[in-house]
Amino acid sequence: MNTVVLEVRSLDLTLADAARAMKSGRSDHEAHIAFATPELLWDVLIAKRWEILKALRGAGPLAIRETARRVGRDVKAVHGDVTALLSAGVLIRSMDGRIEFPFDAVKVEFMLEAA
Repeated sequence: MNTVVLEVRSLDLTLADAARAMKSGRSDHEAHIAFATPELLWDVLIAKRWEILKALRGAGPLAIRETARRVGRDVKAVHGDVTALLSAGVLIRSMDGRIEFPFDAVKVEFMLEAA
């Protein structure tokens, strides 16, 4: 299964893990997208954007207008949400300008520890 892991971790830890994986030749089936804080993660992954991800799941590349139709929302509002998801690396844009959610599953990981 092609999974994306959305996680809260520092850039230093993310880069160190990437370097170790490259050195060992390890290839897992998970892509990792890191956010510096839980607040940044939740700023990107608001409820309306989760709806977009669910609508795009398994659909292949779609136009933004078709995505808006599938979620029952205004094209302009969906365009703004798609732009945020593209910037975060959760969605990709195909050569013809359509958007795609290239993963089969999403896993969100973060830990809230006592101060």
